[in-house]
Amino acid sequence: MDREFVERRNGGFYLAASRVPLDFIGREFQQGESPEAIRSDFPTVSLEQVYGAIAFYLGHKDEVERAMAERASEEDAYSAAHPMPPDLREKFEHMRRQLPARQS
Repeated sequence: MDREFVERRNGGFYLAASRVPLDFIGREFQQGESPEAIRSDFPTVSLEQVYGAIAFYLGHKDEVERAMAERASEEDAYSAAHPMPPDLREKFEHMRRQLPARQS
């Protein structure tokens, strides 16, 4: 039985029956993450779905990467139009600097 792991929705690709964009899976795969590591970042999807998404990504790479670039462009435009308030940015930077100290 052949199963569809990816569907096109809202101008992008998503893991079927989930809210996880294929962009996220594809980006982590591009960065060398294993399917098991990717799965651990998305607890609402199965390892089978991750493998299916990777197979779809590899089989439709040009189309998926175009959609990924479009989403990134839209996100950049949104961020430019809605900048983070400076005080909030400072709080996040402070938390990021403390994070490695807490993990050790």
